[in-house]
Amino acid sequence: MPEGPLELRRAARSGIAPVDLNLIRAFVAIAETRSLTSAAGRLYVTQPAVSQALGRLRRELDDPLFHRVGRAMVPTPLADSVYPGFREAVAAVDRTLDGVRRFDPADSTRTFRIALSELGEIGWFPAIVRAVRRRAPEMRIEVVPMDVQALPEWLGRGTVDLAATPSPVPGRFEKVILKTQGYGVVMSSRHPLSHSPLDLEAYATAGHIVVASDSGAPAVEHALRLAGVTIEPRIAAHHFAALPPLLAASHDLIATMPDTIAEGWAQTWPLVVRPLPFEMAPLDVSLYRRSTTAHTAALDWLFETVARAIRGSSGRFQVIHGDAADG
Repeated sequence: MPEGPLELRRAARSGIAPVDLNLIRAFVAIAETRSLTSAAGRLYVTQPAVSQALGRLRRELDDPLFHRVGRAMVPTPLADSVYPGFREAVAAVDRTLDGVRRFDPADSTRTFRIALSELGEIGWFPAIVRAVRRRAPEMRIEVVPMDVQALPEWLGRGTVDLAATPSPVPGRFEKVILKTQGYGVVMSSRHPLSHSPLDLEAYATAGHIVVASDSGAPAVEHALRLAGVTIEPRIAAHHFAALPPLLAASHDLIATMPDTIAEGWAQTWPLVVRPLPFEMAPLDVSLYRRSTTAHTAALDWLFETVARAIRGSSGRFQVIHGDAADG
């Protein structure tokens, strides 16, 4: 007999009938959403039906399974221990059923949410939309603004279905590497450092612009710490779209950002891109998928479609462009 919680092994030895799969499905939905109401919505049943299923499973396992803390349903230690096995069982059943039913993206009207950074939305979202609509014209896609700190919870609870980011996401989430991205230093072509040596000292004492929405910022900050450099930015922008005109008009500011995007902007803005004066390995941009079990076959298809679209796209970052009069 497979290893498992003591209570389940005792139940098996006592000859108790197998637990109803619908109870397991309700348990998984509650564990992933931490809400009876949200679980009911996912399962297309009423909240009383979910409450009733939870009550039956509590009696079957002789454990409360969840305690209400504020508005959240917090799992007990037993619930935490059985969740991985229950989740795998539900996912296996759903994949088998989806195989029989033959999920057809052409008939899908589901809504899926993808967490993207500002640059990801500018550069990749058009390619994603084209790829999805080619096979699934009625499927709805929503972009959720990237929040790197919130991603583990979002992917764990199914708040978002996919997330593309260079920042590692802690947790057991399936992912594929999409691209490798380096960083560089961008500045006005009239900046004194645009044609002179950019060493670590010059970099550290320059005026810096930082972008709050840069999902690669944690990696930059880590590399700077290793180099023994602390940056006190003079300007903090929320969007990358603000950088080209700010830098072009300011001859004393620099920004550290993805080099390929900066080089694209330098084709139409009076900007120069210089190599980093410190060691920083290129970042792996990965596509993560949620760990929840809902709509497994549709998520499989979307995961593969979005990954293929991003890998095949050179990005459309040049849409933020200037002209000869700028600067």
